This record gives sequence, structure tokens and C-alpha cells, in this order.
Amino acid sequence: MRECGAPDEERTGGNGMKGCLTCSYVEKFTDFLRLFVSVHLRRIESYSQFPVVEFLTLLFKYTFHQPTHEGYFSCLDIWTLFLDYLTSKIKSRLGDKEAVLNRYEDALVLLLTEVLNRIQFRYNQAQLEELDDETLDDDQQTEWQRYLRQSLEVVAKVMELLPTHAFSTLFPVLQDNLEVYLGLQQFIVTSGSGHRLNITAENDCRRLHCSLRDLSSLLQAVGRLAEYFIGDVFAARFSDALTVVERLVKVTLYGSQIKLYNIETAVPSVLKPDLIDVHAQSLAALQAYSHWLAQYCSEAHRQNTQQFVTLISTTMDAVTPLISTKVQDKLLLSACHLLVSLATTVRPVFLISIPAVQKVFNRITDASAQRLVDKAQVLVCRALSNILLLPWPNLPENEQQWPVRSINHASLISALSRDYRNLKPSAVAPQRKMPLDDTKVIIHQTLSVLEDIVENISGESTKSRQICYQSLQESVQVSLALFPAFIHQSDVTDEMLSFFLTLFRGLRVQMGVPFTEQIIQTFLNMFTREQLADSILNEGSTGCRVVEKFLKILQVVVQEPGQVFKPFLPSIISLCMEQVYPIIAERPSPDVKAELFELLFRTLHHNWRHFFKSSVLASVQRGVAEEPMENEPQFSAIMQAFGQSFLQPDIHLFKQNLFYLETLNTKQKLYHKKIFRTTMLFQFVNVLLQVLVHKSHDLLQEEIGIAIYNMASVDFDGFFAAFLPEFLTSCDGVDANQKNVLGRNFKMDRDLPSFTQNVHRLVNDLRYYRLCNDSLPPGTVKL
Repeated sequence: MRECGAPDEERTGGNGMKGCLTCSYVEKFTDFLRLFVSVHLRRIESYSQFPVVEFLTLLFKYTFHQPTHEGYFSCLDIWTLFLDYLTSKIKSRLGDKEAVLNRYEDALVLLLTEVLNRIQFRYNQAQLEELDDETLDDDQQTEWQRYLRQSLEVVAKVMELLPTHAFSTLFPVLQDNLEVYLGLQQFIVTSGSGHRLNITAENDCRRLHCSLRDLSSLLQAVGRLAEYFIGDVFAARFSDALTVVERLVKVTLYGSQIKLYNIETAVPSVLKPDLIDVHAQSLAALQAYSHWLAQYCSEAHRQNTQQFVTLISTTMDAVTPLISTKVQDKLLLSACHLLVSLATTVRPVFLISIPAVQKVFNRITDASAQRLVDKAQVLVCRALSNILLLPWPNLPENEQQWPVRSINHASLISALSRDYRNLKPSAVAPQRKMPLDDTKVIIHQTLSVLEDIVENISGESTKSRQICYQSLQESVQVSLALFPAFIHQSDVTDEMLSFFLTLFRGLRVQMGVPFTEQIIQTFLNMFTREQLADSILNEGSTGCRVVEKFLKILQVVVQEPGQVFKPFLPSIISLCMEQVYPIIAERPSPDVKAELFELLFRTLHHNWRHFFKSSVLASVQRGVAEEPMENEPQFSAIMQAFGQSFLQPDIHLFKQNLFYLETLNTKQKLYHKKIFRTTMLFQFVNVLLQVLVHKSHDLLQEEIGIAIYNMASVDFDGFFAAFLPEFLTSCDGVDANQKNVLGRNFKMDRDLPSFTQNVHRLVNDLRYYRLCNDSLPPGTVKL
């Protein structure tokens, strides 16, 4: 391993081959250890002679002598496997819990301590400084973030097994770094342009940098452990959790009050990001304890404790100053996320009456205040809306103060949509009153906020959704009035349809039938064949997104139970088959196709009686053959579209549509219907067999084989007697004798495994004959 850790120039010199071999050996040995722990440890550990503790001691040494980061990550994975095994063993043998833990306690505490040391610059600066903290990998994290995340997962798993030990190991280390951070106040001096941190010596700056980096990591560790203080263990671990939360509240308030994020430092490119990161991580760690605070809230409701009120009020005092355009985005967004968690997860009754919360309300509804960046504005508005809309826990309906909250919510939405609602009179020619770009900005800013509010309330109680729609009603009507004026602006149409799609999914009942019908009719009128063609063919991805969202709205409509929207079915099917489908059918691009076929599937699945009227009883009495059918041309056109999609190269669409047909057969007996059985069944089987022969969708061999069986099983006699000979007759590239052999070799098995095996044998033999025939020289006489 020492060889493997040698500098690059040594490894590529005379000793290079040996070094590379050592690297390869270590890698393979690590793989062996992973397999040993994951596959065999469960069996071997039960032998009393196996020295499992000695094995873990050696694994420990091996882990922390790894010469590369990748090697260390791989070893952490092995420890994760071991910890998972230990956790599941304890859960299955609760009676032996103490004995198992006593056996491994020393090893786990040692592992925890060393992993914590490895994430701290105080102990591991040289290695940590090598980690890249800028380049994102495929999981959108840097090498440093991956290192920290994997280390914290090990810490969390040890915490699950040994909560007291883990906490007593981690908290003092956090406390030491907090003392440094909280002590910075004494070094702040007033300068001409503001406040400055009076630490200038290079060595002191370096030590402060390391301490702040460590504090940031330890705050993440403390946040990761939040889940081990809630649920059944809430009371038992209450004291430790309260200690953590009180410290976190103190730290966040301290950072906000002395504004460390705006302070001048001797090394601004290093220390300023460090100070911002610590502040942001303290807010994020506190947010991680929101479920603990929610549980404390329900306990406090019974006991009416002032301690809980103080915690929440102080947290809001820390959050409110950060909701400002003068604060860096990283810090601003951490504060916004914490506010959302307080409003959504904790939901204390008194939250709205806290002066700091009132300040946020006033800032957001003040037309003259500068708007926050989009993401922050959306989060703050979501939090404020949730404070007013979400039911308070542990309170009966008559104490929820809905009338007052409803009035306040209407005022909030009115203020947020003020500029948007003013666009309505100018809907005919918006550019006369205001430049188009300014109008677009107002539409984007308002709809992004309103859409988020609706999305977050969609799964809540009827009362919450009712109040939400009452507040939004005017804005929704304005949106519908503006829609025709912007039909040729695909970016605006895209946002409007996103908003309407969210409304249809979340507040459909509250909107009421007449207005919903008006919306659908408006959309159907606006999306003419020309408009659809223009969107799909000329406006690129944005235009396609517009059409996809329109189709998604129609998917919601066709799934609606009852008779309310049934009158729209003919128009929707007509739009699909006569307007959208002809435009996209021959295009190689997958855009719009998936959404169109999902709409067609949902139309059939949820409106089967639109095509097949008879009741179950009538079917039984008359027999399947006499089942009456309506709207036959539309049904046939839809089935033909599905058939055509199997001839196209897009494997995702193929898989989706095959699944849809199989689902319709399972639920509605599609393949058994007379129209399908007599006019379409063997056309579909033929297409699917050709796909297997041409190997165009080999990844779906199994699914295609099962579908062919399900179709053939409807009429096995017809399949063996008529379809198979006809299929072989039409096959090119094989002679009559070969066709006879193929036919004879296809056994008449009627069970699924044998039948699909026969299908795949037929396909392989057919390919083989073609290959042999193609390779023969011209003029060869075939015997």
C-alpha cells in the first residue's frame, strides 16, 4: 500500500509497473472484502471460533491506511454493509441486543471517532485540501461533498446503534468549534466602511479557516442525526436534543445579529465564504430538527411550555433579518427553507403573532420593497401561505380561526398578484400599455408563486383548498382572459398551462364544473390544427412543452369520474387523432408522443363505456360476441395509432405503449373484444413478431414474448391453424422447405413459458436461415 501511495513520478518511473500492480491488488482485495462482508459474514459470524472482532480491527487499519480517496470510499461502503447487517440483526433479535452491542461497542466507538477525525481539518488537513470542491459529478456533488456525505452516513448508522456514545463523542467536538465561532465577536472592530474582523496574521487566518470548515462539517453531522431523537425515543433523548436545538438557535441568532456574512476580513476570498457557509449550515441543521420541534409542539400544546415559544420566537428573530436582497443567495435560501419548515412541519398556533413573522408578511406584501430572487420569493410566499392555510395540529375544527385566516390569506394573495391582475384590461393588446418583456416578467413572477402555493396545498384538507381557491379566484380568471392574447408566445403559454395543470390537479373540485368547462373549451378552441403545428414544428422544445402540458391537463379531465366532463370526450379524441397525431406520427423526435399516448390510454381506461356500453350482467347473458359497441371509428383509429408506434425506433415509447395495451387487456379484456379479436389481433401479433425478428428492441424481448402469448391465447386455434402458416408464407429470405421446418418445429404448447420459448426459437431459427441464405454465393442450387 505504501507503493500505491507513492508520488506519480515514482509510479511512472522504473518502479511504475510494480506500483500499478499494487494499486490493482488493493482494489481487488477491497472488492473481496466487500463480498466477504455482504455475502458471508452472516454465516461466518455465527461460528464462535471466528475472530470477528480481530477481523474488524484489521478492517479498521486497512480502511484508514488507504492511499486514495476512492479506496477510502470503498472501505466506508464495507463498513456501511456491516452496520446495516448489525442493525437488522438487532431488530430481528431484540432480546440479544445488549449482548450484540457489547461485543462490538469498542470497535464502533473507535470507527466513529476516526471517521469524525477524518472530516476535520484539525486532524486531516493535508488530505482534505486535496479534495475538489468545485467540479460536480453525475450526482451533482463535488468530491468534497461526496467525501463528507459518505462519512456522515457511517456516523449516522453508528448513532442508530449507539445513540448515547455517538452523541457524547460528537457534541463536545462541535462545542469546541462553536466556542471559536462565538468568540469572533470580540475581534470585530468598526472601520470606515462598516465592520471588520481584526484577525490578520496569516497563521491565525489559516487556523480560523480550518476551524470554520470543521464547524460547517460538524453542523451537517448534527443535522444528519436529527432523525434519532424523534418518534418513540423522543422522551428518552429529549434532554440531548434540546441541548442541540438550543445551541443551534443561539448560533443562528448570533450570526444574524452581528452580520458576520457582511464583515470585512483579511482574506475575503477564503474567510467570507467560510463565515457564510457556517451560518447557512447552522440554519440547515436547525431545519433538520423541524420534526423534533413538531413533536415538541404537540407536547408543549398539552403542557403550554414557555420554553418552546421562546425557541420558535428566537429562531424567527434569527431568520427574519436574512430575508433581504442584501444577503447572499446561499444564506437567504437556507433561511427561507427553515421558514418553510416552521410553517409547514412545526405549525405552532402562535407563529403568525410573532413580530418577526409580521415583519416578513409586511416586507413581502409591500409593493415598494425590492423583490427577492425568484427561488427565495417562492419559498417565502409558500411559508406565509401555509401559515394561514394549514390546519393547526391538536386543535378541533372550531378553534382553527378559519374566517380570520381566510381574510388574511385573501389579502396576501391580493398583494402578491396586484400587478398581474392589472394586466387584465390590456389583454387585447398588452404591448400598448406596457412593453411585452415587462409583461412577461410580471406573468412569470406571479404565476411561479401562485403555482407553488397551489401545489403545496393540493394534498391538504378540503377547508384549506377552499380558502386557497377563494383567494386565487380572480387571478385564475385573469389567467384565462390573458391566455388567448399570448397563444403565440410559447414561453408565456408554457407558464400559464403549468399553472392551470397544477390547478386541475389540486383545486379541480373547488373551481366548480361551469368554470372548469369554460377553461377546457377555451383551450380546445385556441389549440387549432395550425396552432398545434406551429408549436410542435416551429417553436422547438418550448412549443412542444406547451402542447405536452395541454395534453396533461386533458389527462386529468378524462380521468375524472362521473358524467360531468364526458361531453368533452369526442372533442378530446378528435383533437388527439385528427389534429395532434397527424403532426407527430412520422416525426422521429419523441416530443409530445409519450404524453399523447398516455392521454389516449387514460381516455380508454377511464371511459371504457364510451366505446363498450354493455354492463357485466348483459355480457354474461349475451356472450362476448354480441357485445354492442359505440364510437367504433374512434376506437379503431386509436388502436391503429398504437400499432404504428410499434414500428418506430423509440424504445421508451414502445415499452410504454406495450404496457398500456397489456394493462387494458388485464383490466378491460381488450384482446377479447370482438372488434380487436376479429380485425386487429393478428396484425398486432405480426408486428410484434417482426420486431423480434429485426432485433430492433432486443431489450424488451421478454415483454414482447408475454404480449404475443396474451394475444395468441385469445384464439390459440386461429393462431396455430391460420396465423402461423400465413406469417411463415409471408417471410422473405427463406425457402419453402425452411418454412416447413420452422412450422413443424413450433410446438402447439399453450402454457406461457413453453409458448414464449417456442416464439424465441422460431425467431432465432428464422434469423439463422436468413443469415445462411444471404451468405451463399449467387447461383447456388439449394437442395
